[in-house]
Amino acid sequence: MGNWFKSGSPWVWMTGGAVSISLIAVLGLLLMIAWRGLSYFWPAEIYQWEMKAPEGQVYTLIGEIYDTEEVPTEQLESAGHVFATSPGESVTRYLVKTGNREFVGLDFRWILATDIVSRHQPEDIAVIERTKNGDFYGYPVAVVENGKRLELDDVETSLDSHVDRAVELNNQAVRLQKSEIGSINYALEKLRLQERRYELDGELTEAKKTELAAQAASLQADYLVLEKQFFAFRSEAARDSVIFKDMRNQEVTLKLDTILDVTYSNRLSVVSKLGHWFVGVGRFVSDDPREANTEGGVFPAIFGTVFMVMLMAVIVTPFGVVAAIYLHEYAKKGPVTKMIRIAVINLAGVPSIVYGVFGLGFFVYMFGGTLDQLFYPEALPAPTFGSPGVIWSALTLAILTLPVVIVSTEEGLSRIPSSVRQGSLALGATKAETLWRIIIPMASPAIMTGLILAVARAAGEVAPLMLVGVVKLAPTLPVDMNFPFVHLERKFMHLGFHIYDVGFQSPNVEAARPLVYATSFLLVSVIVSLNLTAIAVRNHLREKYRSLEH
Repeated sequence: MGNWFKSGSPWVWMTGGAVSISLIAVLGLLLMIAWRGLSYFWPAEIYQWEMKAPEGQVYTLIGEIYDTEEVPTEQLESAGHVFATSPGESVTRYLVKTGNREFVGLDFRWILATDIVSRHQPEDIAVIERTKNGDFYGYPVAVVENGKRLELDDVETSLDSHVDRAVELNNQAVRLQKSEIGSINYALEKLRLQERRYELDGELTEAKKTELAAQAASLQADYLVLEKQFFAFRSEAARDSVIFKDMRNQEVTLKLDTILDVTYSNRLSVVSKLGHWFVGVGRFVSDDPREANTEGGVFPAIFGTVFMVMLMAVIVTPFGVVAAIYLHEYAKKGPVTKMIRIAVINLAGVPSIVYGVFGLGFFVYMFGGTLDQLFYPEALPAPTFGSPGVIWSALTLAILTLPVVIVSTEEGLSRIPSSVRQGSLALGATKAETLWRIIIPMASPAIMTGLILAVARAAGEVAPLMLVGVVKLAPTLPVDMNFPFVHLERKFMHLGFHIYDVGFQSPNVEAARPLVYATSFLLVSVIVSLNLTAIAVRNHLREKYRSLEH
């Protein structure tokens, strides 16, 4: 045994065990997040319960089971619940999503198994996904077309076709509003700013006024035409409605322009549920958010996260590489260089919120405010670059991740043998040529490693972004079809902030909880995808310049 300890084998086993436990913990966490998030899109079974109230009356409850738990009987009795017969030591309690928020108040409620008289799964009950007020559960009764109740033998087929029509009209209205109407509004604002600039410069003549007014009048005429089309789409989408019977046994009329989809979950086969699941995941990653981020998709947050990280990578890479080359290749070895290296390493330990405060003060207020005064005085007092935006977020995170790139690049430079440098110089190459053609290509895998670490940290940071650019809901993306196409001054949405907002700021916690898991899994997927891309580039560079090492 003593020899075994002296051989070092216990430490090898202990290290291997610690690594294994860490990997299992990480994989378990990812699997739990993935399961909780992705199962949200799986069509759940819809139940109809006959419940007995404490006063004795029987009522109907319709919904899907969200959670189940065992509650000690003593706890329920101390809370005032009276059981007709002793239920034992514990009672099963279900968290039921009942939907129909505007008619029954809370759309989630706990029910006790002891209060259930009967339960079954009707096949003709429908789950209606709506643009507001969450889901609705009910039985379709009739379709009302243009104010006339249709007498139909197959209500469900007619309902599906009417819903598809309304959804398509709503989509046309949204596309018109985002593209052509948005472009006209953007152009009108540009004309207003141009007139203001002429006025500030003392160049606003009557001729220019007339020219700008003519351009604005032309745009206004186009706007009125498009506005008419927009309201026509909206009016046509709102033409029809559908009547459902809800769990109160009352008929409820819903406008079809508020309905996105109708699903009969209890009659779906496994294959149909799988198709429905893929459609749900597709909508989640491609749609805009609704209902204060608790419904709909997260596409603006995905776009904002990827765009900001890529912009950060473009900024931090040249700065980090140049700084590392200077420190390693040109700076003299002395106390000053040593202190700079220590300062760079220590910068990696500064809390990220400190970088956010620095970015807000230096980039937004000082630098951005100066840019506004110099180049955008016509827009003042409304700031252009003097308010949080995606460019300031990328710069702040570039400073935050700069030490990672510098340290990684320096390590790559230190691994290159001095004989390579001396050989290149001996053959007549200058130091700059040696750096550009030999040293930097050989160090490129290390540079990419630093970039991978920087991307991983930047994509997960939220605290500094809350000060320098991220918002709960961004009306427009940083990239659109309006010149100059890339709008770095705009605020943006971020997956990390979306998780915080939905998880901790939502008024409906139970409805938001699955979205927190789904968005968390999506954020991890985005980070992994960005890292895999960077790793592929690094491996390609490593193979490309491997011959220089020999």
